[in-house]
Amino acid sequence: MRQPNESIASFLPSPVGRPPTSRAECEALDARDPLAKLRAEFALEPGLIYLDGNSLGPLTHAAARRVHSMVHTEWGTDLIKSWNVHGWIDLPKRLGGKIARLIGASADEVLVADSTSINLFKLAAAASRGRGTRRRIVSESGNFPTDLYVLQGLCDLGGGAIELVAVPREQLLAAIDENTFLVVLTHVHYKSGERFDMKAITAHAHAKGANILWDLSHSAGALPVDLAASGADFAVGCTYKYLNGGPGAPAFLYVRRDLHDSIEPVLTGWMGHDAPFEFTDQYRPAPGMTRHRCGTPSLLAFAALDGALDVFADVSLGDLRCKSLELSALFIAAVESGGAPDGLVFASPRDPAARGSHVVFAHRDGYSIMQALIARGVIGDFRAPDLLRFGFAPLYVRYVDAWDAASALRSVVESGTFRTAAAGTRAAVT
Repeated sequence: MRQPNESIASFLPSPVGRPPTSRAECEALDARDPLAKLRAEFALEPGLIYLDGNSLGPLTHAAARRVHSMVHTEWGTDLIKSWNVHGWIDLPKRLGGKIARLIGASADEVLVADSTSINLFKLAAAASRGRGTRRRIVSESGNFPTDLYVLQGLCDLGGGAIELVAVPREQLLAAIDENTFLVVLTHVHYKSGERFDMKAITAHAHAKGANILWDLSHSAGALPVDLAASGADFAVGCTYKYLNGGPGAPAFLYVRRDLHDSIEPVLTGWMGHDAPFEFTDQYRPAPGMTRHRCGTPSLLAFAALDGALDVFADVSLGDLRCKSLELSALFIAAVESGGAPDGLVFASPRDPAARGSHVVFAHRDGYSIMQALIARGVIGDFRAPDLLRFGFAPLYVRYVDAWDAASALRSVVESGTFRTAAAGTRAAVT
C-alpha cells in the first residue's frame, strides 16, 4: 500500500488515463476499486448520488457509534469523571494526531479546536506580533470570504498598523515583497477547484522573508498534502467536508514545530494556560500546540469527528488521489461527450494535477439546474453567480455515480426541466 505522504507523481496515469465510455466499464472499475469497501462505512440512502462532500461530508456509522458512547456511557454514566477516565481533556491533541498523517505533519504539530475562522484569526494575529517593521498581509482576491473577512477585521484592530493586500492569482508572486509578513492562501480554491503549488509558493514567500498560512479546508482528506516537505509555517482547515466530521465540526490548526515557542497566542483562554487547574490570575502559555486552545471544547462534536476519522486509519492517500482524479475525469468526459449541452461551460482547470477533488461547470441558470438535479437524487451545490460544484470524495463515491450524475446533468440541461418555478426558488443556503 502506498504511504500517506508519498509523492503522487510516480503512480498517476498520464494525464489520468482514458475515462470509461460505458456504464459497464464503470461497474468494472468499482469491482476492483481498493477503496470500494469503505462506502459501507457511510450512512448513505440507496440510490442517492452524493457529490457535495466538498461542503458537508456524510455521516459515518463510526461517528454515530462514538457519539452514542459519549452520550450514554461517558456523559450519561461517568459524568464529570470522564474528563480523566475517558481522556476528554486530551481529545484536541489526540484528534490532531489523527489528522496530522493526512496533511504531512507530526502529531505534536496539529491541534483540533474552535472553527476555521477563529483559528485563522488566532494564527494571523500571532504572526503579526513578530512582524517587526513589516505591515502587509497578502492574500488572493476571490479567496473564501471568511478568510478575507477575518484578515480585514485583524487589520481594523491594528488601527492602520497592518494592511491586507488581496490580488488576483496571477499577481500573487509579485505582491509578496519585503514589506509582507504573512501570506494567507487556500490550497484548493472553493469555487474553481484550482490547486496551488504549495511547495513553490511557500518557498517564494520565505525567500521574501514572509511566513505563510495555508487554508486546507478543501484539501484535507481529499488529496495528499505534505506540510513538512513544503516548509509551511501555519495551516488551518475544517473537518466537516472531506473528513466527514459533521455540521459545525471543530477545525484544526497547524504550527511548524520550530515555531511553537515563538508564537504567542492572542486569544489567551484558560485551556491554553500552562496549568489551567491552578486557576491563577496571570496567563502563562502552555508549551507546544496546547497554548492555542482557548475555551472548553464541544465534546459531542469532538466525538463525532473522532469516529469519522477512524475511516481514514488504513487509507492510502495515493489511492485516494488516483480515484479522485479518475472520477472527475470520467465525469467531465461524460458531460462533454459529443459536446457539452448548450450554455454549460467547464470552469475548473483542465490539467488534472492543477485541481483538487471537485469540479465546476458554469451556466446562467446554474441554481435552477442544481435544484433539478437534487430533485433527481444527484446532490451537488451552487455558488454564485453561476457555478455548479460537484465533489468527488473517493471513500464513498463510485465510478457509476460519476457516470449517472453526468447523464443526469446532460438530461436536465438538454430537456430544459430546470425551468420550473420550484427549481428557480432560491433557498437561504445554496
